[in-house]
Amino acid sequence: MIQITPTAVFSLVNLIAMPMWILMIFLPKWRVTQFLIDFKAIPIVLSAVYIFYIIQSMFVGGLMDFGSLSSVMKLFTEENAVLAGWVHYLAFDLLVGMWMVTKNKEIGVHQLLMAPCLFFTFMLGPMGFLMFMSVKAIKHKIS
Repeated sequence: MIQITPTAVFSLVNLIAMPMWILMIFLPKWRVTQFLIDFKAIPIVLSAVYIFYIIQSMFVGGLMDFGSLSSVMKLFTEENAVLAGWVHYLAFDLLVGMWMVTKNKEIGVHQLLMAPCLFFTFMLGPMGFLMFMSVKAIKHKIS
């Protein structure tokens, strides 16, 4: 029997998310990209993985305490909780990126400006989102 380790799942979820980012950055108008965005296929898969590992971490460590920084730091010493946290980032950053691509259909920011916004959303989440919101505001002000 093959045992699926958290390390293997970590690699797998990264492998699942990466192509979607590449499609959004380089081929945002392609119908396959649009299909995946419209149906949120990748975030749904990541959400299922998240639920599995968040439940696993509760079985090991009990209910999670987010009431203090030290409590959260303790949570991130448990392998399943760290994996769940990582998948959480992957899923939600991807959803933000998908929203940005969808929103850009309305506002029409050139792809050369969108690409860095998406890249930074992929790598640094809120930084890319803030970049996009800034570009969007400037575009709105100019229009």
